[in-house]
Amino acid sequence: MVATKRQGIPGWQAGFTLIEVLIVLGIIAMLATFAAPQVMRYLGHARVETARIQLSAITTALELYALDNGGYPSQQAGLSALVRQPAGAQRWRGPYLKKADGLIDPWGRQYGYLAPGRQSAFEVFTLGRDNATGGSGENQDIVTW
Repeated sequence: MVATKRQGIPGWQAGFTLIEVLIVLGIIAMLATFAAPQVMRYLGHARVETARIQLSAITTALELYALDNGGYPSQQAGLSALVRQPAGAQRWRGPYLKKADGLIDPWGRQYGYLAPGRQSAFEVFTLGRDNATGGSGENQDIVTW
């Protein structure tokens, strides 16, 4: 097929020049430079909120486990007792969480579990993005007990 010429302008073909394309790419790059920090801040905040919601779901599942089994999973059984029946749990009626994915924090690590906890019967936690105690923002520790 032969490229068609625009009516009325001999020799003219539709398209963009290299300069026009470079100008548009430059404008897009400038907009991305201003928008990227704001987007990253929202992403970090969303991960922290996701961790809080997941911890709440895990806490609810632990309470259901305790109602069925007369206590919380042992430290050795850990949170996996919410998705797979541990040895010796005769009255287990789980799974208490639909997927084992719910036991992974937004940064890709397993949630921590202490039984007994420091201030209650159990403690479920994540150390945040930096995987170290303390911190603020996305690096903060998120704990439920």
